[in-house]
Amino acid sequence: MTIVLIKTLQVILALSILILVHEFGHFLFAKIFGIRVDKFYLFFDAGDKRIFSTKSKWFTKICPKAAQWETEYGIGWLPLGGYCKIAGMVDESMDTEYLQNEPQPWEFRTKPAWQRLLVMAGGVLFNFIFAILMYTCILTRWGDSYISNEGNSIYVNELAYDMGFRNGDQILLFDDEKPENFGMLQADLARNGVKRVTVLRDNDTINIYIDQNMIGDVLQSPGMFGLAVPFVISEVSETSPNRDSDLRAGDKVISIGGVNVEFLQDARPLLMDLAGETAEISLLRGADTVRMDVQVDTAGTIGVMLERPYIKTKEYSFLSAIPGGCVKAYETIGGYIQDLKLVFTPSTEAYKSVGSFIAIGQVFPSAWDWYSFLNILALLSIMLGVMNLLPIPALDGGHIVFTIYEMITGRKPSDKFLYIMQIIGMILVFGLMFLAFGNDIARLLR
Repeated sequence: MTIVLIKTLQVILALSILILVHEFGHFLFAKIFGIRVDKFYLFFDAGDKRIFSTKSKWFTKICPKAAQWETEYGIGWLPLGGYCKIAGMVDESMDTEYLQNEPQPWEFRTKPAWQRLLVMAGGVLFNFIFAILMYTCILTRWGDSYISNEGNSIYVNELAYDMGFRNGDQILLFDDEKPENFGMLQADLARNGVKRVTVLRDNDTINIYIDQNMIGDVLQSPGMFGLAVPFVISEVSETSPNRDSDLRAGDKVISIGGVNVEFLQDARPLLMDLAGETAEISLLRGADTVRMDVQVDTAGTIGVMLERPYIKTKEYSFLSAIPGGCVKAYETIGGYIQDLKLVFTPSTEAYKSVGSFIAIGQVFPSAWDWYSFLNILALLSIMLGVMNLLPIPALDGGHIVFTIYEMITGRKPSDKFLYIMQIIGMILVFGLMFLAFGNDIARLLR
């Protein structure tokens, strides 16, 4: 229950921050160009119901000046986003009452096309700037760390096995490109449409040809390439039941109870079966094979530390982290655009991987961790920005397309046309939301 609560709070906090950042981008450019902003809301006040409003009686009693504020600030009850209601614009509020009146100089519709374009692009722009700031903070505080692909081996799941990969393979090439980051192997395989993977297996170089019809399965099968961890002891814990045994640093466990093991993943189920008992193991010590009995604790471990994989870390100063943050944001944007291409390619069935708040919640760690939270926040900010650039009328991208059309042709779409397009766009957006919730529910049921 505690884990669910922590994850839920992280989702609510992250989405609230991102919605405020996005809507503030629209708000700021509107104010710069003298456009009136009627409402600035976190979440939707559907049915004119809200949790908080600066126009409420109790708040205006506390802060009398709020009654004269041009903009109403508030929190709605429906946590499906937020909005910035800009005067004279057809938006998600679907308020068309202003169309019956003469255009006013402080309305969105009376402003030049280039100003309207910046107002509409402001939300996306601020999402990208926010991601850069997050990555800059991360690089300044923690640097850029990742497990190198070079010299490391994969431990495969069922899908990877069916595709031809085997435990212990070292991935050398994706087509003709040498992958660098071990943690990105699965994502790169799907995103880049890799057709041939070259692996090193038992000192032989082997080519594995990828069936492109399986890319959808790749997107829906987490943990396709785990890190194969050799069972090599680096230290015996002080609390280990085997602290007085002859286990030594550098010993490699090669069998447990007469069953050969190559990696830690092979050993785990064997040790769990022997939890609380004594196990006979074989060790490789230099060129010698050593057999001994060890005690397995009730958690299914023998109380030893293992040699860790080499982690590459690049340190950054604050000044060097700024361009580094820009590069990381640019690469993340490019990667997410590639993901969207897969989603909109029916043959990949990548649309089945689309998720809603439930899927987002599963991404967050079960305990608070600033590094993970800021990384996820930056990624979600980019996802929100890119999604809003899609040329769907209800999204910023749709408004931007209509404005660019006007700038090129000199003909402004009518308010009636924009209203109809907004309705169509809202239907499409709700369709995507239903797809996302449906996918999440189906995954939970499975």
